[in-house]
Amino acid sequence: MSVSIELPETVLLSSGLSREEFVEEARRLLVLQLFQRSRISAGKAAELLGTSRPAFLLEAGHAGVDVVDLDEDELARELGRV
Repeated sequence: MSVSIELPETVLLSSGLSREEFVEEARRLLVLQLFQRSRISAGKAAELLGTSRPAFLLEAGHAGVDVVDLDEDELARELGRV
């Protein structure tokens, strides 16, 4: 599948990135947003970015995306297992 987004050339120029770098950055950010909004799983996100699930989760965490979505009860149960 291919998606095309029209942006003014000035957006690319002001980014300081090459066209290829810009496209890859936009792709990475889209995948992170889809994961953050629970539209895709971590496994699917990793697949789309050509990386492993643990590597994707690490990257998502570094990007400020919550990689664990537990309520207080679920968190207490998980911490009780440690």
